[in-house]
Amino acid sequence: MTVLEPFGARLRRAMDERGPLCVGIDPHASLLAEWGLNDDVNGLERFSRTVVEAVADRVAVLKPQSAFFERFGSRGVAVLEKSVAEARAAGALVVMDAKRGDIGSTMAAYAESFLQKDAPLFSDALTVSPFLGYGSLKPAVDLARETGAGLFVLALTSNPEGGEVQHAVRSDGRSVGATILAHLAAENAGEEPLGSFGAVVGATLGDLSSYDLDVNGPLLAPGIGAQGATPADLPRVFGAAVRNVVPNVSRGVLRHGPDASALRTAVDRFADEVRAALAAA
Repeated sequence: MTVLEPFGARLRRAMDERGPLCVGIDPHASLLAEWGLNDDVNGLERFSRTVVEAVADRVAVLKPQSAFFERFGSRGVAVLEKSVAEARAAGALVVMDAKRGDIGSTMAAYAESFLQKDAPLFSDALTVSPFLGYGSLKPAVDLARETGAGLFVLALTSNPEGGEVQHAVRSDGRSVGATILAHLAAENAGEEPLGSFGAVVGATLGDLSSYDLDVNGPLLAPGIGAQGATPADLPRVFGAAVRNVVPNVSRGVLRHGPDASALRTAVDRFADEVRAALAAA
C-alpha cells in the first residue's frame, strides 16, 4: 500500500500555496433548485461536476458533505466517488464530511471506507465524532497514520445544541470540548510543519480564549458566509491559532452557481478576505 506524505504536511503546503480556504460541496435540494437543476442524480452530478471543475484547481480543500450524495443511494455514492477523484486530480485536498463515529470493528470499517488508500471513497481527511469517547476513534487514528490521511474531530461546533455536550464539565473540571482538544494536541505532538489530526471549531462561536486551540493541527472552521461569520472574525475567534485555521465556506460560494466564472469570482473574493484578515492578525 502506498503511504502518502502526512496529511498535515500536505495541508500546510496547500494552504501556503493556495490560501487556506475550504469550499464545501453541499448539493441539498433547495440549492439544486436555485441552480435550475432537478433533485435527482443527474442534477447532483451536474452540480458536483460544475463545482469541482470551477474551483478545485484554486482552493486548498474541497469538502463534500456525504449525506447529500448518499440520499440518492448507490448512484449518488458513485457521483461522490467521481467527484473526490476529480477534485484530488486537480490538486485540491478532499475532506470527506461524513462525521462518522462508532466503536470497535464498526469504526474500523468506517475508517477503511474513507481512509484506506485503495478505497473508492479515499479522501485526504475525514470528519469524525468523538462522543462515544475519544478512544473509540482509535481505528481511524491508526489507519490515518498508516496511510498519510488525517482526521477532523468535532470539538466545538457552531450548532446551538452542541453546547450541552461540548461545554459539559467533567469530574476533573475540564469541559468535554477542552478534553477533545487536549487529545488532539497529544496526537500531534512533535509533528512538523503541522499535525494531521485537527478539530472542527465553529467560526461563529465568538471568544474562545478560554480554550487552548493550539493543538499543532488544523482547525476546520465552518460558519463563514451564510451562517454569519466573516473572514475578518477569524483572528478574534481563534487568536494565536489563526494561522492553522481552514475556514470553510459553502453556500456563500455555491449560491453563485451554476455559472463557473461566478463561482471562481466568489472563491477569489473569500480567499482575498481571508488573506487580509490573516495579514492583519
